[in-house]
Amino acid sequence: MVTISEKGIESDRSLQTGRCAHCIFEYIYFARLDSRLDDINVYDARIAAGRSLARSHPVDADLITGVPESGLPAAKGFAMESGIPFGFAFYKNSYIGRTFIKPSQAERESGVHLKLSVLAATVKGKRIVLVDDSIVRGTTMKNLVQMLKEAGAKEVHVRISSPPFRHPCYFGTDVPSEEELIANRLSIEGICRMLGADSLGYLDLKALPEMVKGLPVCSGCFDNRYPMEIPEPKPLPFWCGE
Repeated sequence: MVTISEKGIESDRSLQTGRCAHCIFEYIYFARLDSRLDDINVYDARIAAGRSLARSHPVDADLITGVPESGLPAAKGFAMESGIPFGFAFYKNSYIGRTFIKPSQAERESGVHLKLSVLAATVKGKRIVLVDDSIVRGTTMKNLVQMLKEAGAKEVHVRISSPPFRHPCYFGTDVPSEEELIANRLSIEGICRMLGADSLGYLDLKALPEMVKGLPVCSGCFDNRYPMEIPEPKPLPFWCGE
């Protein structure tokens, strides 16, 4: 329980019972980069995820880049571990909102082009490693891979600093239904072909404890193992709004 009063902000954990499981996606994406959650620095967690990706999914490349803004720290970690230079390949329009929550496919696709533009001089003729925090439907990443190749990138290798999204969230995170999650419908090889990428690698589930220094977390959206039993019939995921 958090109390805000004239004394300031106070927290009380005496009411906590049962298993504690922090949402892993706070550390992967949701939390502000300058946040510190339960003594875990969010920036450090994302750097660690990028380093783990570089070890488990290495690739010969000329430039490591990230999808602004949430993919940048993991991309930096990938570059630090691999020794491949880090650079910016996209310019972000700050006045466009998140694209994966747009109601229609057409709006999501057009939103990507409005939100990001490629720095062509940076990517032309180069083998690019493109790092992002997750793939939900695949719309954004497919467009970004295509944009990089149209700008002259020789190869585009996609690396994701989370495991594949396969299951909904029942605790308030805006994850679409299983039918809309591309990792629930296609294999990793199938996703790679759909994206038009030269290779695709996800963070391994086993890397999550290292990322948050052993903090107990909920990773149900990745492994279908939730910190509590979900009652039947299961409620609709929060995002659906029905």
